[in-house]
Order: sequence, then C-alpha cells, then structure tokens
Amino acid sequence: MTSTDHLLIAPDDQPRGHLLSLVGAIEPWDYLERTHLDATRQWIASGAPLYRVRKPDVPAKHLVSYFVVLDDTRGQLLLVAHRKAGLWLPAGGHVEPGEDPWAAVVRECREELGIEAVASPITGEQPLFLTVTRTQGQRAHTDVSLWYLLNAGAHTITSYDHSEFNAIRWLTDEQVLEEPDDLLDPHMHRFTRKLQHARARRHGKESAAAAS
Repeated sequence: MTSTDHLLIAPDDQPRGHLLSLVGAIEPWDYLERTHLDATRQWIASGAPLYRVRKPDVPAKHLVSYFVVLDDTRGQLLLVAHRKAGLWLPAGGHVEPGEDPWAAVVRECREELGIEAVASPITGEQPLFLTVTRTQGQRAHTDVSLWYLLNAGAHTITSYDHSEFNAIRWLTDEQVLEEPDDLLDPHMHRFTRKLQHARARRHGKESAAAAS
C-alpha cells in the first residue's frame, strides 16, 4: 500500500450524514440540478473519498465550496477572474479533509477577499445550489461544488488574492446573464436565475408580512 492509497481510504472525520443533510435540503432549480443532487447523494453514501488530498486531482472527484458575494443594496454579484481556470467565477476553494463546507467558505473568504464571511439572510449558512463539473485541461477532475450566498458591500472588499485572481468585477444579475457562457463558470447563468427566484420569493414573503 502506497502513502497515497492510505490517504485515499482514511476515514472521513466529518459525518457523511451531515453532508447528506446539506445536499438533501437544496431545492433543485431544474432537471440538471436534480440529476446532480441525486448523483451527489449516491457518491456521499457510497463511502468514496470526498476530499482532495493532493493537488490537483487526487482523488479525481472531490468537494468544493463556492461563495457568491452579493451587495444587496446595489444588486450586484462579485465575480473573480480565476488564473488557472481562465474564467469568471465565484470565489471559493476546496474543502479540506474533515472540514465543514461552511467552514471552508469562512476560511477561503478571509484568504481570498480579506473579509469575514457573512451569510445572506436569503440562505443562512446553507448552500443554495449544487453543481458537478468536469474541469478542463491537463489533470482534469470533477468538482462537486456547493454554492453559498454571502452579503457584503462592494466598498468593503478593497483587496483580493492576486495569486489566484487576475481581477474582480461587480455585476448585476442582468449583466451576468448577458455575459457569454464560455467566459463564465458553465453553471453561472443557471445559478443567477435561481438566485433571482430566491430573492423574489423572499421579497414576496417580506411584503406579505409587512401587509399583515
């Protein structure tokens, strides 16, 4: 048995039941997300390794936490120009072995954007969206990504990790949807439409509560 084999079969510190609960609580936006959710539940329950232990592709399928930062006052989302991917993406990173996915958001938010993670009231500390994506290029692998939503004013982000990103941009929902697919994470348009629906639903509930 090699040292790598030992890492791959080491037991997970984080209960798989917690991950299954997180995934099970996500309401699928469309058929593709339903398919991804079903496949992810099967993957977690199978006993397969869940966490990356060696960059970039060991194991070949592993957990990622994305976080989309929303300036709710301005109605803008933050996207970053990721150096390796060559795409505009939400910020985020790989979940460490035994790490809670929300804890990964807190850690990566501090490292990449220099701010503390504040969960959006739309979602709390729960993921809004899930994707399963095969990366491109050499050493391709599969990212199982939980997408979280954070609240932050654009003025609070004054720096970012230049080793990871070339630039950052704040875009409205409409501007994100106008961007060509091949410049963005392949699921960014779908996430944006799901977020629009979630924001409208929350606004409707708040309006109904205020009127009662």
